Amino acid sequence: MLIDSHHHGLGLGQPGDGAALFGPPRSNIDIRYFVSLVRSHLWLILGVIATAMTLALVVTLLQTPRYTTYSTIQINDQSARVLGDKDDSSDMTGGNSWDTDRFLNTQTDILRSRGLALRVAQSLKIIGNPNFFKAQGAEPPPAGTSAEIQRNQAVGLLMSGLTVDLPRDSRIVTIGFRSTDKTTAAQVANAYASEFIQSNLQRKFDSSSYARTFLSQQLDESRQKLEASERALNDYARSAGLIRTQAASSGSTDSGAPQGSSVTSASLIQLNAAANDATARRIQAESRWRSVEKVPLLASTEVIANPSVSALISRRAELQAALDQDRATHLSDYPSVRARESELAAITQQLGQAAQNVRNAVRSEYQSALSAERQLTAQVSQLKGATLSEQDKTVQYGLLNREAETNRQLYDGLLERYKTLNAVAGVSLSNVNIIDRAETPSSPSSPNLLKNLLIGLVLGAGLAGLTMFVRDQFDDSIRVPEDVEAKLGLPLLGVVPKDQAGDPGQELADPKSPMSEAYNSLRGSLLYSTSEGLPRLMLVTSAQPAEGKTTSSHAIAAGFARMGKRVLLIDADMRRPALARRVGIDVDKGLSTLLTSHDPLSSAIVASGADNLTYLPAGPVPPSPTELLSTARIEQILEEAKAAYDVIVIDSPPILGLADSPLMSALVDGVVFVVEADRNRRGSLKTSLRRLRAMRPVMLGAVLTKFNPTKAGNRYSEYYGYDYYQYEPDTKGS
Repeated sequence: MLIDSHHHGLGLGQPGDGAALFGPPRSNIDIRYFVSLVRSHLWLILGVIATAMTLALVVTLLQTPRYTTYSTIQINDQSARVLGDKDDSSDMTGGNSWDTDRFLNTQTDILRSRGLALRVAQSLKIIGNPNFFKAQGAEPPPAGTSAEIQRNQAVGLLMSGLTVDLPRDSRIVTIGFRSTDKTTAAQVANAYASEFIQSNLQRKFDSSSYARTFLSQQLDESRQKLEASERALNDYARSAGLIRTQAASSGSTDSGAPQGSSVTSASLIQLNAAANDATARRIQAESRWRSVEKVPLLASTEVIANPSVSALISRRAELQAALDQDRATHLSDYPSVRARESELAAITQQLGQAAQNVRNAVRSEYQSALSAERQLTAQVSQLKGATLSEQDKTVQYGLLNREAETNRQLYDGLLERYKTLNAVAGVSLSNVNIIDRAETPSSPSSPNLLKNLLIGLVLGAGLAGLTMFVRDQFDDSIRVPEDVEAKLGLPLLGVVPKDQAGDPGQELADPKSPMSEAYNSLRGSLLYSTSEGLPRLMLVTSAQPAEGKTTSSHAIAAGFARMGKRVLLIDADMRRPALARRVGIDVDKGLSTLLTSHDPLSSAIVASGADNLTYLPAGPVPPSPTELLSTARIEQILEEAKAAYDVIVIDSPPILGLADSPLMSALVDGVVFVVEADRNRRGSLKTSLRRLRAMRPVMLGAVLTKFNPTKAGNRYSEYYGYDYYQYEPDTKGS
């Protein structure tokens, strides 16, 4: 029932250090221990919580009512395009989420900024306004205060009363302001929303103004560069004798070189084309001439094709036919014959002259074409040389021309953008919209009595818990069985409940009482407390008097005696002996007598009414018990007792302030440490154990006595079986 079975069978080969033998205390949360701790400090906890709630109530009643009102705005993402062709703001709906969050956080920081607070202060004219200072619970600045100080004070009050909240995954920003005046709170919250929009537009306009100024400067510089480059181009053309045509100046090839860059090149092109035409004409005329020159006149196609020659040939043929006809009928000297012969001769002469004229015309045409070709070829050759010389000069001209053209394009682009920027300046759209305007609140937002009481309750509970924890850490009192291992580092041998009748003897006389059952469990624990089993010689001690040490010694001895073992119970408390009084014997001899003589052990032994149990009372009180226990005689007595008995139980005096128990602990096989439950101590328990462990005894464990399970928590009654015999709680307290 009360046996702590996980300690059985442990070898105690290193006496004196129970914590090293049994390991560190368990760190898991023990609900029973916590409940017992709360029950033991219940009045302290209630007092601290009541005090905290009372203070919260007093503070609430003393606080000035304050009003808080909110305005909400929507902030959209924005992409600035100062030099764009469209409006300088555009909504970004598909941007990076991380950039969006950073943008929104930047906007909320602007809302909290000092600059925006100054704009609000100037807009509402609250700098130095005593009504505003009074509404914020501050003293207005005295007369004569500088404007800068008044401005700083007003801005500080605005920033202290402002709250800006941006929920996660939202673009709706809530702007709140708190004041003792409800109207002021609404005005300031709305002013913050309006001024935030105005400040955004002002920043855009300022940035646009800067861009216009910058573009104006760049435009002036570009114009000057363009003028200088064109002037340098004209000066070089003049000095080089280059005459540029308008078409040539505007045209350019893919490589950037101008086409037909001068009059010389244009003339070369024209003359080259004319020379080509002259060569073609000369070739054609030469071909005609060669066909006429090498054949008879009337055999040439060119001559025959001539209309005059063709007509004369026809006329000559007609005359020849007529002459032949006349000759056939007349003689050669016939007048008609002679006339026709004369006419035929004239026609033949004319035909020869006409054919010769045609040949001469073809030759003249050939000679003329040849002369024209030679002249044009000579002029082309002359212009080629001039053009090649001019091309050397055109290289530098091309560089200057490209520079002038680049400057012209840059100037035109800047001029176009400057005109566009002037057209759209000051008409940008705002990316901030007001969703809800702040309204005058009907009830104050603070103080909130329920909230403050809850805060007081939480703070009081926390302070009470902290106080309870600190007291528990500095208090070595043993309240629950778990404290034995946690605070003392000793194995728990048993837990003995507090007797309800006020007489432990009556409880022990009943074998079915909770106390009897507890000591029976303790006896079972001692049977397996060492690696060899039951220690034959054991010492029962405690830190202070009246902890149940004598009762426990007697119960342990009686329990082993009932098991059939020969048991000797020695009362070693020679200062305040209690065994003789408890068992009702009156003797003149005892331990003190044996220590001061060489009498045998049997001379001081007193039999009890139970079988197998005998007593060795303390005997007469000596003047110095510690000196008697320091002699070798005590070892002889114990050796004699071990030879005659199976188990020897020594009831020793308390440890604190005395040296008796530490001296005897080094002579026994094991020490049983008795601890009274829920006894107020101030380090005496740990000090006693430290003194005891200095002798390096074998610590069997601790016994928790006078334990009230209902005071420590009702679950202990069920856990230790105290309710099995209808254990009644102590209604009067202990």
